Amino acid sequence: MMLNVLILVLFPLAMAFAASSDLLTMTISNRLVLALTGSFFVLAIFAGLGWAEIGSHILAAAVVLAGAFICFARGWIGGGDAKIAAAIALWFGFDQVMPYLLYASLLGGALTLLILKFRTGPLPASLSSYSWIQRLHDNNSGVPYGIALAAAALMIYPDTIFMQKIVM
Repeated sequence: MMLNVLILVLFPLAMAFAASSDLLTMTISNRLVLALTGSFFVLAIFAGLGWAEIGSHILAAAVVLAGAFICFARGWIGGGDAKIAAAIALWFGFDQVMPYLLYASLLGGALTLLILKFRTGPLPASLSSYSWIQRLHDNNSGVPYGIALAAAALMIYPDTIFMQKIVM
């Protein structure tokens, strides 16, 4: 029963925190990435994943981290985005990582276009007192891509091996 609650609550809460943190501060905490990574291993063992399957998930995360690091080095994404994408890939493994990356790309593109459109007009005075909105409106600021990464993760999560392990 407790395993079911953790499977249903832990990952979605972590994604909600990552998205909101990136929106409000343009950062994704290393602690969140470490907690997400550590909780994968705990849940994987309790959910009965074998060592080969866990190893496959680790390899999927390493591949995503390598690709995300290239994107980070080119200035396309932030370091927190690269780390959270790899942590999410750890949870998904090769079975779900490609659909995840596709959704993240599509949602990230849409988010970027929306923010660029938002930046074309003047910031309403009623919103100018919020530092996070000022940051979103600033043309020299990045895009909180963690929102798209988290949203894509929540779209894929119901199809993961963890959700298949829930005992009704």
